Amino acid sequence: MTPTGSGGGDPAAWDVARPRRPGRVAGADMAGFGVPGRLAGGLRVVPHPAVMLVLEVGACRAVVDDGAGRRHRGSVVAGPGFGDGGAVRAWGSQVECVQVRLSPVVARAVLGVSPVDVAGGMAVLDDLWGRDAARVREQLGEASSWEERFALTDALLARRCDVRSSVDPEVARAWDRIVACRGLVRIGALADELGWSRKRLWSRFHAQIGMPPKRAAQLVRFDHAAHRLVAGEGAARVASEGGYFDQSHLHRDVMAFTGLTPATVAGEPFLTIDDTAWPAPERTPDRGPVSRPGQFPAGGGGFTATPLKNV
Repeated sequence: MTPTGSGGGDPAAWDVARPRRPGRVAGADMAGFGVPGRLAGGLRVVPHPAVMLVLEVGACRAVVDDGAGRRHRGSVVAGPGFGDGGAVRAWGSQVECVQVRLSPVVARAVLGVSPVDVAGGMAVLDDLWGRDAARVREQLGEASSWEERFALTDALLARRCDVRSSVDPEVARAWDRIVACRGLVRIGALADELGWSRKRLWSRFHAQIGMPPKRAAQLVRFDHAAHRLVAGEGAARVASEGGYFDQSHLHRDVMAFTGLTPATVAGEPFLTIDDTAWPAPERTPDRGPVSRPGQFPAGGGGFTATPLKNV
């Protein structure tokens, strides 16, 4: 659940930090956000193909309006595609948090909750972890730097991580294939590649990832298209190279996921800092971004690790 929208100061003034070293849990990536002032008008939540763990820091508690009339306070876990339709918003003042993007392949092992349990929605961390959630918040609040917060979060994820795989190996391979192909994969061909029937792939994938494989491919494809739009590429080119039938198809897909037109999505403030908070995976000269196994798409290039402000 990456913060977006106006208010809370110019996103250029946000405190955005990245860990200096990779974490111990494969398929988990984190960033720190400090948003000064008040989030006037709320921050739009744009869908992403990952399970989001948002750990609040400090005395100020954010509120998430899920678009269905329910408001959730405190640290949360959100399923892949959370924010679909563009109605989900976050509110608060002087917000600070550590946000973890988890591959759906490892989410259950790390969090003790399956993507299925929060598919398309969210859960308050207090309800899932009980008193542990309050202890984590207190520890993060006492940390004196982003690096210390990242170290605490990394230790937490490693401690909670189950040694068993959370999904079938074939499901993990299917997810990795969808990510590596940026969503441009035929589900029937994917089933054949795994040696499964299409029905079996649909059933197992949906039960363990939280959405059908076709929907996962659409979400991954949208994520890449959105970042290309923000990078300044024209909608016609993004559509033709991104697996859409035409520009109208891209328009409909972006509208369905965000409630916004492609031109408006290209100006979303959260996407302007996404490449800083979530640097792209490795790139090859001829193939572009390549995700590691068990991971998920990320934004563009860039790397930032900043000290905490006013701590």
